[in-house]
Amino acid sequence: MRPRGVITRGTTAHHRLRRLDRWLRLPGEPRPLVVDLGFGADPVTTVEWYDRLWKRHNAVRVIGLEIDPQRVAHAQSATIPGKREFRLGGFELAGLKPHLVRAMNVLRQYPETEVAQVWRLIATNLAPGGRFVDGTSSELGRVATWITHDIERPMTLTLAIDLRTMTTPAILAERLPKALIHRNIPGEPVHELLTALESAWRHCAPYGAFGPRDRWRRSLETLIAAGWAVRETPARRRDGTLTVPWPSVAPRSGPMGLA
Repeated sequence: MRPRGVITRGTTAHHRLRRLDRWLRLPGEPRPLVVDLGFGADPVTTVEWYDRLWKRHNAVRVIGLEIDPQRVAHAQSATIPGKREFRLGGFELAGLKPHLVRAMNVLRQYPETEVAQVWRLIATNLAPGGRFVDGTSSELGRVATWITHDIERPMTLTLAIDLRTMTTPAILAERLPKALIHRNIPGEPVHELLTALESAWRHCAPYGAFGPRDRWRRSLETLIAAGWAVRETPARRRDGTLTVPWPSVAPRSGPMGLA
């Protein structure tokens, strides 16, 4: 099966995807199959993901896919056989039927016009009930955003940030997924969300005396009061994440808005 996609820069780093890894939940399968799509020039984030998942479910199977044969060969020679697998593959998922796919920092280097087509291709190759995430993170992993999909459509957008180093949530705009980064303009829903979040953060500045985690929690509560459907439970509103339903931020025109 010919890999679908093009070779990207492949930059990666230790702990770059730890915020997403903590947020993701394994599917309720006895032997879940998960795929790290486009692991890059070094398999470090795939190895870290496996280690985190194995602590929760020791029957999990993790396969890293890359479209560059040299990167695959490097990963295969640098890991312990039988623990993690690395294969040549792209958006067709190498013929696999995974329950969960992580595609981070892949589509950022593609034209926006190709995103909806890639989404459909990945979704077509998921196992029944499967999900995948498409997103972007900063080089050190302190800022990240991702869209969660099921087989039929995008479901949610999540914004994640390191509250210890953040000065303003406006920095999230730089790391929006490809489907949204060009839509952060007046009149688009994602711009309205980021504007509302920045306003709530400023409004809750007095709570900074209790620490950034409490200020973030108060900011999310302010968004809820303003009518935003925040998905974080009360117990998770101090974690530096904000999840909203996809329809509330989907582009007002184009294939991503209709997906």
